[in-house]
Amino acid sequence: MPPSLVTHPPIRSYVLRQGRFSPAQQRAYADLMPRLGVAYRPAPLDFAAVFGREAPVVAEIGSGMGETTARIAAENPGTDYLAIEVHAPGVGSLLKRLDAEGIANVRVVTHDAVEVMRDMVPEGSLAAIHVFFPDPWPKKRHHKRRLLQPGFAALAASRLAPGGHLHVATDWQDYAEHVLAVLSEVPILRNTAEGFAPRPPARPETKFERRGRRLGHGVWDLVFVRG
Repeated sequence: MPPSLVTHPPIRSYVLRQGRFSPAQQRAYADLMPRLGVAYRPAPLDFAAVFGREAPVVAEIGSGMGETTARIAAENPGTDYLAIEVHAPGVGSLLKRLDAEGIANVRVVTHDAVEVMRDMVPEGSLAAIHVFFPDPWPKKRHHKRRLLQPGFAALAASRLAPGGHLHVATDWQDYAEHVLAVLSEVPILRNTAEGFAPRPPARPETKFERRGRRLGHGVWDLVFVRG
């Protein structure tokens, strides 16, 4: 194949690691994804059709095991949440929580967040974007895998409605400083604090975070708003 035609796989911000997929998570995934899942396709979503109503929409990028997403959604029933997560056990855990607690304002996409935001989320459509504790890829040779890079930051900002917030939280200071520098260079975003922000009360403190604080780890929040 000529060099000009060689294609390289995109750099992903995640690796699909093997994790324990419990029977309960598997059942929730199989039973609930047909109802609460949204299949990836390269076409803008109609959020009113997806959620069955007109309401503000928040993208939860990397919803993990679902603890935080479920709690935020339960506390804000007037807002709809699009959870984007690639790890099946985490998706199963989130779906199990949603079903057990009767939370109806969350839909789940199991696909790469960059492609979902680029292809499925209309410009200017989101009230907020949450990126809580993304993989920090601490080794320097892996920094290129970090999600919060200039290109993605600009893409995410374009998906926010005017006045919409991009909220990032991390427990890695180096990554926090990197994100602060990246977001500060996006022209349509404005930092709501002088540097890092105090943890907004609306962001629940996770068990992982509490454990880290007990061990003396710091947590850094960044909250930027689209002008």
